[in-house]
Amino acid sequence: MIKYLTYDKIDKQRWDDCIAKSFNGSVYAWSWYLDIVHSRWDALVENDYERVMPLSGSKKLGISYMFQPFFVQQLGIYSRSLLSKDEVENFIMSIPKKYKVIRYRLNEYNKVDYNSEVVRPHRNVELDLIYDYQRLYNNYNKNTKRNLAKAEAAGLSLSKDVSPLDVIRLFRNNKGKKVKHWGDKEYERLLDLIETAISRECCFICGAKDVDGALLAGAVFMCSHDRIIFLFSGNDESKKEKHAMTFLIDNVIREFSETRYVFDFEGSDNEGLARFYKGFGGKEVFYPEIKINNFKGIFKFANRFIKV
Repeated sequence: MIKYLTYDKIDKQRWDDCIAKSFNGSVYAWSWYLDIVHSRWDALVENDYERVMPLSGSKKLGISYMFQPFFVQQLGIYSRSLLSKDEVENFIMSIPKKYKVIRYRLNEYNKVDYNSEVVRPHRNVELDLIYDYQRLYNNYNKNTKRNLAKAEAAGLSLSKDVSPLDVIRLFRNNKGKKVKHWGDKEYERLLDLIETAISRECCFICGAKDVDGALLAGAVFMCSHDRIIFLFSGNDESKKEKHAMTFLIDNVIREFSETRYVFDFEGSDNEGLARFYKGFGGKEVFYPEIKINNFKGIFKFANRFIKV
């Protein structure tokens, strides 16, 4: 039986035990992670926490809706056993009807009918790190190899002595200037998320520095369930010709080669970014987003006022 539980009714210990034992568990689904990215999240729970689904709901203009929180690429149903399409459908149908507008991304292991009018596919890029570094490097495309050679010729070095604030500052001073929908609140939440993950030993930060010790690129990686997620990064756009991010990612791939980890690039639907990620030999993987409008009759137009 699938039950709807409000935040105060969720047993966090049982929840995290389910996530730990789920075949498709993810760092995004730990209770502490959800607490930071979306406080007071609700959930659907099957039986004694055999399968769970976090619900990230909010309210605008008195209307309840579901949305995808910042810094969470995928959510959906997490299960101790494999999931069928019917089981996924049962969870989706169990989402309370109080949510009038739903924009919610499931995970890649949640089987759905991609021909459905309420389902939209999103692209991710992943790289299996089980092979030795030379084999992985051989699968880089020519452009990635060429840019890596330029980075090495520029004398870049890898640094683990990089703080979360260093990476956030690098992002805000460059690409962040164009991201108008992020304010201090979002960056503070990101900093809290990174620092908490570091304290729980499931996050590490790397940087690429030039010969003068200046930080040209920095990246935050989440580690959980044999997966390294490329969560967030900053890049000095005035020094693009040094290809610091290519150098940084290559070093992480080298360090974790011949392990059970999957390198998760966390994107992207953007063709340029996807091309960059696939240059490291990554393969495309798709996961679904559900878009549901539960308004009735003439009130369906209210959907346009709920920007999620």
